[in-house]
Amino acid sequence: MSPGAMIEQDVAALREAGLSDRDILDVCEVVAYYAYVNRIADGLGVAVEDWFEEAQP
Repeated sequence: MSPGAMIEQDVAALREAGLSDRDILDVCEVVAYYAYVNRIADGLGVAVEDWFEEAQP
């Protein structure tokens, strides 16, 4: 994934799919939050919970 590679046509495609500008902002904020939290967890050495690994196929 390359967030920096996003271009105006990507946003236009989201609008064409029916998303409002507010929807697009919400998606960006949620994705950015999860990316931030994952990097903080990785940097602090947080281990994956045992139950999560068991749930994976």
